[in-house]
Amino acid sequence: MSTTPSLDNDQATLWNGRHGRSWIEAQALLDDMFQPFEERLVRMVRAKFGQRVLDVGCGTGSTTLAVARRLGAQGYCMGVDISAPMLEVARARAKLEGTFASFLCADAQRHPFEPASFDLIISRFGVMFFDQPVNAFANLRSAASQGAQLRFIAWRSAAENPFMTTAERAAAPLLPRLPPRRADAPGQFSFADRQRMAAILQQSGWMDVYIQPIDVECSLPEQALVGYFTRLGPVGLVLQEADEITRSQVVATVRAAFNSYVQGAEVRYTAACWMVSATAP
Repeated sequence: MSTTPSLDNDQATLWNGRHGRSWIEAQALLDDMFQPFEERLVRMVRAKFGQRVLDVGCGTGSTTLAVARRLGAQGYCMGVDISAPMLEVARARAKLEGTFASFLCADAQRHPFEPASFDLIISRFGVMFFDQPVNAFANLRSAASQGAQLRFIAWRSAAENPFMTTAERAAAPLLPRLPPRRADAPGQFSFADRQRMAAILQQSGWMDVYIQPIDVECSLPEQALVGYFTRLGPVGLVLQEADEITRSQVVATVRAAFNSYVQGAEVRYTAACWMVSATAP
């Protein structure tokens, strides 16, 4: 399906606009950076006949396609996302490699999924952006069959992920318009609080909630580092409208701030995340 979701929220504007385009430009890099998380989710998929999988916040489709490859003709995988441009890329990738996967452009927290239509619901960093998380997970529960499994990976706190906030901390003196992160707002670290996340899942009707901290070693090529922080995150968004002098100053300052992570031709860091599981009653 290619219908553009009818939404009136900041996340839809963000991911159908500049932020979505930035992720498309950085698709190959992000797929490589997040490969360890994709592998963890794909290992949970059992290639049994009739298995139906939903990938929430699928973006440009890497995890959806990996699951579809694992299922083969035995099952079915759908990716859902609010970003129409990113889903165009996902569909093109599926067509190019001949992998059968479908993609739905919709808001997973409000879309009227067919009841009990999925046996496994997964997400790689896609569920932290709901503006009404209890309603969102209740909606996903209604889409889950009896006994269906929920498996997702979310970031822990900003304090536990210093790599992810290095650019904005270094750039803050040079970019007064840099938006501050709000712990209670939809975004990368909105599920940092373990108790809050457990309460959300329980209130939305999920059972057997299990939240495990995981620390994953990640890397990216050193030569891709500048492109990474000038495209993505709060700094990347603000730099799109900055003048050349400011941009040059920010790039030099931020690049130096990453020196402690650079090891030869690679940038290495530890991603502190949650691996979350739950069961539909």
